[in-house]
Amino acid sequence: MTQAKGLIFLGPPGSGKGTQAEVLSEQLQIPHISTGEMLRQAIDAKTVLGQKAQSYVDLGELVPDELLLDLIEERLNQEDAQKGWILDGFPRNVTQATFLDQLLEKLPQFSEQAVNLEVPEDVLVERLLSRGRKDDNEETIRRRLEVYLEKTQPVLDYYRQLQRLHSVDGNQLPEAVTTSLSNIITL
Repeated sequence: MTQAKGLIFLGPPGSGKGTQAEVLSEQLQIPHISTGEMLRQAIDAKTVLGQKAQSYVDLGELVPDELLLDLIEERLNQEDAQKGWILDGFPRNVTQATFLDQLLEKLPQFSEQAVNLEVPEDVLVERLLSRGRKDDNEETIRRRLEVYLEKTQPVLDYYRQLQRLHSVDGNQLPEAVTTSLSNIITL
Protein backbone atom coordinates (compact mmCIF):
# COMPACT_ATOMS: atom_id res chain seq x y z
CA MET A 1 0.00 0.00 0.00
CA THR A 2 1.87 3.08 -1.18
CA GLN A 3 -0.78 5.56 -0.13
CA ALA A 4 -2.59 5.37 3.19
CA LYS A 5 -6.15 4.30 2.61
CA GLY A 6 -9.30 5.00 4.51
CA LEU A 7 -12.11 2.52 4.05
CA ILE A 8 -15.70 3.33 4.79
CA PHE A 9 -17.81 0.25 5.47
CA LEU A 10 -21.45 0.61 4.55
CA GLY A 11 -24.09 -2.06 4.69
CA PRO A 12 -27.31 -2.88 6.50
CA PRO A 13 -27.52 -4.46 9.95
CA GLY A 14 -26.56 -8.12 9.65
CA SER A 15 -24.43 -7.64 6.53
CA GLY A 16 -21.20 -8.58 8.34
CA LYS A 17 -19.62 -5.11 8.41
CA GLY A 18 -18.29 -5.38 11.94
CA THR A 19 -16.94 -8.89 11.44
CA GLN A 20 -15.19 -8.01 8.19
CA ALA A 21 -13.81 -4.75 9.59
CA GLU A 22 -12.28 -6.67 12.52
CA VAL A 23 -10.63 -9.24 10.23
CA LEU A 24 -9.19 -6.64 7.84
CA SER A 25 -8.09 -4.40 10.69
CA GLU A 26 -6.08 -7.31 12.06
CA GLN A 27 -4.63 -8.29 8.66
CA LEU A 28 -3.64 -4.76 7.66
CA GLN A 29 -2.67 -3.53 11.14
CA ILE A 30 -4.93 -0.48 10.83
CA PRO A 31 -7.63 0.51 13.32
CA HIS A 32 -11.28 -0.48 12.96
CA ILE A 33 -13.09 2.66 14.03
CA SER A 34 -16.68 2.14 15.08
CA THR A 35 -18.46 5.39 15.88
CA GLY A 36 -20.54 3.69 18.58
CA GLU A 37 -17.44 2.28 20.24
CA MET A 38 -15.64 5.62 19.89
CA LEU A 39 -18.51 7.43 21.60
CA ARG A 40 -18.53 4.94 24.48
CA GLN A 41 -14.75 5.32 24.93
CA ALA A 42 -14.93 9.13 24.93
CA ILE A 43 -17.75 9.02 27.48
CA ASP A 44 -15.90 6.49 29.69
CA ALA A 45 -12.68 8.53 29.49
CA LYS A 46 -14.67 11.67 30.35
CA THR A 47 -12.98 13.66 27.59
CA VAL A 48 -14.43 17.09 26.82
CA LEU A 49 -16.19 15.66 23.75
CA GLY A 50 -17.25 12.59 25.77
CA GLN A 51 -18.88 14.78 28.41
CA LYS A 52 -20.77 16.70 25.72
CA ALA A 53 -21.90 13.41 24.16
CA GLN A 54 -22.97 12.08 27.58
CA SER A 55 -25.45 14.94 28.00
CA TYR A 56 -27.26 13.84 24.81
CA VAL A 57 -27.11 10.15 25.68
CA ASP A 58 -28.56 10.86 29.15
CA LEU A 59 -31.55 12.51 27.49
CA GLY A 60 -31.97 9.57 25.12
CA GLU A 61 -31.17 11.76 22.13
CA LEU A 62 -28.91 11.15 19.13
CA VAL A 63 -25.50 12.76 19.39
CA PRO A 64 -25.52 15.69 16.91
CA ASP A 65 -23.46 15.55 13.70
CA GLU A 66 -21.08 18.33 14.79
CA LEU A 67 -20.06 16.41 17.89
CA LEU A 68 -19.63 13.13 16.01
CA LEU A 69 -17.56 14.92 13.38
CA ASP A 70 -15.26 16.37 16.05
CA LEU A 71 -14.80 12.88 17.53
CA ILE A 72 -13.98 11.45 14.09
CA GLU A 73 -11.45 14.20 13.41
CA GLU A 74 -9.79 13.63 16.78
CA ARG A 75 -9.65 9.86 16.15
CA LEU A 76 -8.26 10.07 12.59
CA ASN A 77 -5.44 12.29 13.84
CA GLN A 78 -4.24 9.67 16.34
CA GLU A 79 -0.96 7.91 15.66
CA ASP A 80 -2.38 4.45 14.87
CA ALA A 81 -4.61 5.85 12.11
CA GLN A 82 -1.78 7.36 10.06
CA LYS A 83 -1.29 4.24 7.86
CA GLY A 84 -5.00 3.82 7.27
CA TRP A 85 -8.30 3.03 8.97
CA ILE A 86 -11.66 1.36 8.54
CA LEU A 87 -14.69 3.44 9.47
CA ASP A 88 -17.77 1.48 10.49
CA GLY A 89 -21.08 3.25 11.12
CA PHE A 90 -20.00 6.57 9.63
CA PRO A 91 -20.98 8.51 7.58
CA ARG A 92 -24.70 7.97 8.05
CA ASN A 93 -25.81 10.92 5.92
CA VAL A 94 -24.52 13.10 3.07
CA THR A 95 -23.64 15.97 5.46
CA GLN A 96 -21.29 13.63 7.33
CA ALA A 97 -19.86 12.26 4.05
CA THR A 98 -19.13 15.81 2.84
CA PHE A 99 -17.46 16.68 6.13
CA LEU A 100 -15.32 13.56 5.97
CA ASP A 101 -14.14 14.56 2.49
CA GLN A 102 -13.22 18.04 3.78
CA LEU A 103 -11.36 16.52 6.72
CA LEU A 104 -9.41 14.17 4.44
CA GLU A 105 -8.33 17.09 2.24
CA LYS A 106 -6.30 18.21 5.28
CA LEU A 107 -4.66 14.75 5.30
CA PRO A 108 -3.21 14.66 1.77
CA GLN A 109 -1.71 11.18 2.06
CA PHE A 110 -5.17 9.61 2.22
CA SER A 111 -7.30 8.13 -0.46
CA GLU A 112 -10.72 6.94 0.55
CA GLN A 113 -13.01 4.22 -0.73
CA ALA A 114 -16.53 3.33 0.34
CA VAL A 115 -17.48 -0.33 0.38
CA ASN A 116 -21.08 -1.48 0.45
CA LEU A 117 -21.79 -5.03 1.60
CA GLU A 118 -24.84 -6.20 -0.31
CA VAL A 119 -26.96 -8.97 1.18
CA PRO A 120 -30.55 -9.89 0.19
CA GLU A 121 -33.15 -8.71 2.69
CA ASP A 122 -34.41 -12.22 3.49
CA VAL A 123 -30.87 -13.33 4.35
CA LEU A 124 -30.41 -10.26 6.60
CA VAL A 125 -33.67 -10.99 8.39
CA GLU A 126 -32.62 -14.61 8.92
CA ARG A 127 -29.19 -13.57 10.25
CA LEU A 128 -30.63 -10.94 12.59
CA LEU A 129 -33.30 -13.29 13.92
CA SER A 130 -30.68 -15.95 14.63
CA ARG A 131 -28.38 -13.63 16.55
CA GLY A 132 -31.52 -12.50 18.34
CA ARG A 133 -32.15 -9.54 20.51
CA LYS A 134 -35.07 -10.19 22.81
CA ASP A 135 -37.15 -7.40 21.28
CA ASP A 136 -36.45 -8.48 17.69
CA ASN A 137 -39.07 -10.07 15.56
CA GLU A 138 -39.33 -10.19 11.79
CA GLU A 139 -41.50 -7.06 11.64
CA THR A 140 -39.14 -4.89 13.72
CA ILE A 141 -36.11 -6.18 11.81
CA ARG A 142 -37.71 -5.40 8.44
CA ARG A 143 -38.56 -1.92 9.71
CA ARG A 144 -34.94 -1.35 10.86
CA LEU A 145 -33.72 -2.41 7.41
CA GLU A 146 -36.23 -0.07 5.74
CA VAL A 147 -35.06 2.88 7.87
CA TYR A 148 -31.42 2.00 7.17
CA LEU A 149 -32.06 1.99 3.43
CA GLU A 150 -33.94 5.30 3.49
CA LYS A 151 -31.15 6.98 5.43
CA THR A 152 -28.20 5.36 3.68
CA GLN A 153 -29.28 5.38 0.03
CA PRO A 154 -28.26 9.06 -0.38
CA VAL A 155 -24.80 8.22 1.05
CA LEU A 156 -24.43 5.32 -1.41
CA ASP A 157 -25.49 7.65 -4.25
CA TYR A 158 -22.99 10.29 -3.05
CA TYR A 159 -20.03 7.88 -3.22
CA ARG A 160 -21.30 6.30 -6.44
CA GLN A 161 -21.36 9.73 -8.14
CA LEU A 162 -17.79 10.33 -7.01
CA GLN A 163 -16.85 6.89 -8.38
CA ARG A 164 -15.57 5.80 -4.99
CA LEU A 165 -18.16 3.13 -4.18
CA HIS A 166 -17.37 -0.57 -4.42
CA SER A 167 -20.12 -3.11 -3.89
CA VAL A 168 -19.27 -6.51 -2.49
CA ASP A 169 -21.54 -9.53 -2.32
CA GLY A 170 -21.90 -10.11 1.42
CA ASN A 171 -23.98 -13.24 0.85
CA GLN A 172 -21.06 -15.65 0.55
CA LEU A 173 -18.70 -17.37 2.94
CA PRO A 174 -16.98 -14.85 5.25
CA GLU A 175 -13.55 -15.82 3.83
CA ALA A 176 -14.74 -15.02 0.28
CA VAL A 177 -16.06 -11.62 1.43
CA THR A 178 -12.70 -10.90 3.10
CA THR A 179 -10.86 -11.79 -0.13
CA SER A 180 -13.11 -9.45 -2.16
CA LEU A 181 -12.52 -6.64 0.33
CA SER A 182 -8.76 -7.23 0.38
CA ASN A 183 -8.70 -6.88 -3.41
CA ILE A 184 -10.41 -3.47 -3.16
CA ILE A 185 -7.99 -2.24 -0.51
CA THR A 186 -4.95 -3.00 -2.62
CA LEU A 187 -6.31 -1.25 -5.74
